Amino acid sequence: MLEFWVPAVGLVAASGAVLLAALRRGGPQGAGAEAADIRVYKDQLAEVARDLERGTIDADEGARLRAEVARRLLGADRVLPAPTEAITGGVAPAALVAGVLAACVAGYFWLGAPGYPDLPIAARLDRATEFYNSRPTQEAAEAAAGLTGSLPQSDEEAALLTRLRAAVAARPDDLPGHQLLARTEMSVGNYRGARQAYQRVIELTGAQATPADHAALAEVMIMAAGGTVTPQAEAELVTVLKADPRNAVARFYSGVMLAQVGRPDKAFALWRPLLEESTPQDPWYEPIRTQIEDMAQAAGIDYVLPEAARPEAALPEASGPEASGPDAGDIAAAGEMTPEQRQDMIRAMVDGLEARLLAEGGTAEDWAKLVNALGVLGEADRAATAFAAGQKALAGDKAGLFALQQAAQAAGVAP
Repeated sequence: MLEFWVPAVGLVAASGAVLLAALRRGGPQGAGAEAADIRVYKDQLAEVARDLERGTIDADEGARLRAEVARRLLGADRVLPAPTEAITGGVAPAALVAGVLAACVAGYFWLGAPGYPDLPIAARLDRATEFYNSRPTQEAAEAAAGLTGSLPQSDEEAALLTRLRAAVAARPDDLPGHQLLARTEMSVGNYRGARQAYQRVIELTGAQATPADHAALAEVMIMAAGGTVTPQAEAELVTVLKADPRNAVARFYSGVMLAQVGRPDKAFALWRPLLEESTPQDPWYEPIRTQIEDMAQAAGIDYVLPEAARPEAALPEASGPEASGPDAGDIAAAGEMTPEQRQDMIRAMVDGLEARLLAEGGTAEDWAKLVNALGVLGEADRAATAFAAGQKALAGDKAGLFALQQAAQAAGVAP
């Protein structure tokens, strides 16, 4: 800190001394073009006198030139501004300078970051490289996350899962069995078990494994690691992008990895085109939409979400025959509501969506909207309950579970 504050105090004191001296000295005796003209005319008079002494001009010519230059000199002197008087008082200039310096210091404390270390680009790149190289392995990240349990199940469901695990263990080369086990473990929230099953699927499939297979493995590895993109998960993402550079899942999670290691600039470069070519129904759309402006700010990029992707687009919409949407009268009434009334209306919409989904079920988009809306409203407990219910309702729907997981992560109720 002394390395910063000592030079800073010295610069402030030196600036104050210069300002104070300028105030007490007063302004210049002339200003602008008029003062320059006076200097030129005086030089011309001296030059005429030297020519007379050398005999290069006669006395009559010298008198004529001196009269002409003297006339111009008098004219310039008449339009010359009066000299500025110095401020001779001791208190007034000192108080003025002290006020200016105090305002500058206050401005720094308001806009600056006292005590924050210097972060040149080279140092930030070195730190990002260090973060990238020091990421935990898949096993270490899974152990730290501790996501080895399962969602609550009925006795019958638990018994069926136990029998499936035993059957697959007895037939280690049964590809359909491992595929079924991977989907089942995923649906009950046992991400570590799902990761192990997906890895076995890739091993059994070999060169026939598709980019979608590797993307599914990378996704469940990241979930099992509590959201951390480990080197092993990154390797799967690289495999996907080599075969399919447009794969959205791999592009999304590659952006997550870059953000985690301190490269928001590269993450933004991946996410912006992905957001622009996606729709709200895509599971990666909502996580990108809610984070990309912060990502751009961290990267020093001036970016504003397109109007169609603004946060108000995430509000839950009523669906079903009992709710056809607001008519012109509803919209007019909403415009006349107080902020508290509008908040109550939004809560009523969310309550209705929650009641319908818990009673009748719904689409993955509806579940994701509910979890996201409850998170926005600060209802973390209800969001967690909706997340658990949605996972159970969407069991077997891989894309739906992915969308729900991302909404829960954005709401802060899932790793």
